[in-house]
Amino acid sequence: MTIREKPLHLVLFRGDNTRAGAEVLVGSAAAERAPAQVESLLQVGDLAKASGKTVRAIHLYEELGLLRAHDRSKGRYRLYTDEALVRVRWISKLQSLGLSLSEIQQLVSEQEASGSAQFAASRLGEVYRAKLTETRTKIAELRALEEELSDSLEFLAACNTACESELPVHSCPTCERHPERPNAPDLVAGVHVRRRARESKNLA
Repeated sequence: MTIREKPLHLVLFRGDNTRAGAEVLVGSAAAERAPAQVESLLQVGDLAKASGKTVRAIHLYEELGLLRAHDRSKGRYRLYTDEALVRVRWISKLQSLGLSLSEIQQLVSEQEASGSAQFAASRLGEVYRAKLTETRTKIAELRALEEELSDSLEFLAACNTACESELPVHSCPTCERHPERPNAPDLVAGVHVRRRARESKNLA
C-alpha cells in the first residue's frame, strides 16, 4: 500500500486535550463511501471531433431522432455522454454498409417499438445477415478487380521495356510483344476500342 492509498486516522480530542475515544477514518475507506463522480459530458464539437463527423451531421442525427442530447449546459449548449459516441459510430458503420439515414431511422423506430428484446434482436439480425451477404459479394468483386489490376499492370510493364516508340497505339490490344497473351486484359484493351473504331471509320 502506498502512502497515498494508506488510510489515515484522525483522533478527536476534548477541550481538555484528552482523547474522545473515537477515531475518524479518512482516505481510501472514506472515498469508497463518497458519492460517485459526476459523469463527464461532451459538447457537440467534442463529439463531432471524437467521431470524425461534422457538427452539422451530429445536429442532423438529432433532428432525425437517431441521437439525443443528455442535457444542456448553463449556456444552453447540448451535452452528450460517452454513449452518444458509440451511437454515432454505429450510425457511421451502417452508412458504410450502404444504409441511408432514412433506413437507419426506420431501423431505430423498429427497435424502439419492439415489444421484446428478443424480437428487436431478431429484426437486427435480419438486417445484418442481408448486409453480410452483400459485403461478401462486394469483397469477391473487389478481389477479382484486384487480380485484374495486377494482371494489367504486369501486361503494361512490357511497354516500358520491349515496346517500340513508333508502333501505333491501336496495336496495343494485340501486341506481338506478348506472344503468351494474344489478347490484352480488358482494362488495357478497352481504352483503345473507341480510338480504333474512329480510325476504321476514317479509312472507310
